[in-house]
Amino acid sequence: MRIVSGIQPTGNLHLGNYLGAIRNWVKMQDEVAAQGGQCLYFLADLHAISMPHVPADLAANTREMVAALVACGIDPDRSILFNQAQVPQHSEMQWLLNGTARMGWLNRMTQWKDKAGKNREGASVALFTYPVLQAADVLLYQATHVPVGEDQKQHLELARDIAQKFNNDFGTEDAPLFTLPAPFIPPEAARIMSLRDGSSKMSKSDPSDMSRINMTDSADTIMQKVKKAKTDPEPLPSEKEGLEGRAEAKNLVSIYAVMTGTTVDAVLAEFGGEGFGKFKPALGELLVEKLAPINVRFVELREDRESLDAILCKGASKARELAIPTLEKTYEALGLVRG
Repeated sequence: MRIVSGIQPTGNLHLGNYLGAIRNWVKMQDEVAAQGGQCLYFLADLHAISMPHVPADLAANTREMVAALVACGIDPDRSILFNQAQVPQHSEMQWLLNGTARMGWLNRMTQWKDKAGKNREGASVALFTYPVLQAADVLLYQATHVPVGEDQKQHLELARDIAQKFNNDFGTEDAPLFTLPAPFIPPEAARIMSLRDGSSKMSKSDPSDMSRINMTDSADTIMQKVKKAKTDPEPLPSEKEGLEGRAEAKNLVSIYAVMTGTTVDAVLAEFGGEGFGKFKPALGELLVEKLAPINVRFVELREDRESLDAILCKGASKARELAIPTLEKTYEALGLVRG
């Protein structure tokens, strides 16, 4: 079993990032390693340039994401952790697969339609061909499984279509060049909402810092943000159904459940009938306890550029070693002469 998964190197990491994706990566690492498998996790910096960006921010965010991943439990000795830009085989494979991918397939991608909007003529070519690079990201390593959420299912199907067509056109039935990756459905990622508006996701783009728990927040700041989180005057219900129509209350209870590894019903069994004057301090203390070790390690690592670059360099070396054989076979299958 070989799992390949990427994450955009965004800055200002918060609780939503941790509970929504990073924690599942750590769990996959442990479970797959126990089964003798392998996980490759990459920072999708090549994908990031498909949209307008500030180069200095991209470099800083890439290193910051490495610090966060390691602080949260990704072990560079057990998983292969790298950024795309240090493995040029990703870009090469994308170009080779561009000959197999079809315009019609890419035109149907909903993310292309959403991100380009009405100004498709003004969107970058990279945004349009983004899914081909995603296909290259996984086919390059003969990935057997790719973690997918609802928003990425279509891209994985495209990767399988490209792999299948390439195998049909340039391989043989007995010796297909690419493995068709299967979807790996991780445990449902927690959807963490804003502390100021329970109908909006927790986001770094929210102008109010009080809307999110940042990975760099101190214990005092976490407690302050939780105590000031928006709620309603009603006490907590004893059953989950009682949270309907109470978005902010539902969000806080959900965070407590995820952080303790239990269910919303179990949390309400403990706190049902209580007001937020009791629940908020309990939630704040829980977050401080769980996040403090991650916070300390993250802040420490974030300042150690030498160590972060060494982690990326080591991971990229391992990734290139795995990628080169498949890339060479792809060049050969296409009839391209290599010296």
